[in-house]
Amino acid sequence: MINKGLRKEMSRLDLTMASLGAIIGSGWLFGSLYAANAAGPSAIISWVIGGIAVLLVGLVYAELGGMLPEAGGIARYPHYSHGSLTSFIMGWGAWIAYASVPAIEAEAVVQYASHYIPSIYNPTTGLIQGGGIALAAVLMLIFFLINYFGVRLFARVNTVVTAVKFIMPTLTVIIFLVGGLHWGNFTSHGFAPGGTAGVLQAVATSGVVFAYLGFRQAVDLAGEAKNPQRDVPRAIITAIGIGIALYVLLQLVFIGGVAPGALAGGWAKVSFSAPMAEVATALNLGWLAVLLYADAVISPAGTGNIYIASTARVIYALAQNRYFPKALGRIDERTGIPYASLWVAFILGLLFLLPFPAWQSLVGLVSSATVFTYAIGPVSAAVLRRTHPDAKRPYKLGGMSVIAPIGFVVASLIIYWTGWNTDWKLLVTLLVGVVLYLVFSAIMPKEIERPDAKSIGAGIWLVVYLLFMLGMSYFGSARFGAAANGGHGMIHYPADLVVVVVGALVFYYWGVASGLHTELADEAVRAVAIEAGD
Repeated sequence: MINKGLRKEMSRLDLTMASLGAIIGSGWLFGSLYAANAAGPSAIISWVIGGIAVLLVGLVYAELGGMLPEAGGIARYPHYSHGSLTSFIMGWGAWIAYASVPAIEAEAVVQYASHYIPSIYNPTTGLIQGGGIALAAVLMLIFFLINYFGVRLFARVNTVVTAVKFIMPTLTVIIFLVGGLHWGNFTSHGFAPGGTAGVLQAVATSGVVFAYLGFRQAVDLAGEAKNPQRDVPRAIITAIGIGIALYVLLQLVFIGGVAPGALAGGWAKVSFSAPMAEVATALNLGWLAVLLYADAVISPAGTGNIYIASTARVIYALAQNRYFPKALGRIDERTGIPYASLWVAFILGLLFLLPFPAWQSLVGLVSSATVFTYAIGPVSAAVLRRTHPDAKRPYKLGGMSVIAPIGFVVASLIIYWTGWNTDWKLLVTLLVGVVLYLVFSAIMPKEIERPDAKSIGAGIWLVVYLLFMLGMSYFGSARFGAAANGGHGMIHYPADLVVVVVGALVFYYWGVASGLHTELADEAVRAVAIEAGD
């Protein structure tokens, strides 16, 4: 039976708050600044594009999450649709993305806390210092302890914290609008100083996609929901809808709130260590700035708490798939949490504090890794529609044949927009993961599942897709490819976007055609039906 041993104690409100709480994290504190650096006032369009892109993928996962509600579902769905090789690659990518987010959120807390303790952050280099790293580690220990004592405690703490987190950005929007904005900022240096390429780059590298991708928490925690088939789809759609409205408004008031004098060097030169709080101070809203500095501890800390829970569930799912040692799939009988994987998630998060001691240095990598892992959702959903047409789908996405390929294309574009500097590290890491998996599954066949010929055949398309995206990231235009570092892009803008779109469509349909009818999917569908009393 799926999710065996996990406690089903999360309500629809808890699931919604888990997704919304992850969406409203450090992204709202820093995303508006970095998006404005890349795109100027047109960053508002970046948030709309990013929101729609994630919503398309989210709708697909709403169907998957309702059909097969499983802990760490993002690592399980490709296992059901394509077998072990495809599933391992996606699970490996999810592991990379998830494990680092608690560290990002802890670092965001430290950066804002430097207002009171300047020695923990260096605004010149943009790096947190030794004392700041220690403070971030303590925060991560708190995240660990909240999760360690069970999903019920996690849900109660998170629901309350998320309610508080939602109030502050909403209040900020209202007060900034009432306080008086500098509307001339929207045209003084051009509405889109970076052109359309700047708008697109902001989507991938400035925290836009990073913020929205929090919707996945409802998917990852589905195995511990009271009524997952009904509540997971609703939680996903509600959280994304609220997130889009909130972030577009926050970007609007940030653009208008920056003092005109700070724009002397253009939007690319605007720099704040605590963006929203410093803009509030410039608008003579000192009392709001005090609240924002306080909330800068609550918002990222709450999100870090959520992500360490999700990281543990993904590691648990990988152990269930037999890609990681079985010991990582152990459940604490007293609390009902995957305690072994939670320990690993905590230790990995601490390691991510060391080589990337700054918020923005990790955001691009995490966004690209997460979007990559989410690209499989549309492919898996289309395969499961074919192999299990009669499975119960409480939420059945209308227009799947159109939305799924568009979702895959959009995910591919976001990876490309992230740029060569980030993509080569991610894509090479994924390819190295494939080699390690094949080696260890051969050495330890009883512990690590060895891919059979069928799963290898079903996963070839994904390996070739990785090579295609690596090549596009290198040979692409000067704005996105290696040419940005002094090389010569062979495919110029916007022709490079056309190549990515056409290539992505080819790989989407190849991936769907490669899908398998697996016994594991049959078992999972039957188990869900039994649990639902059907």
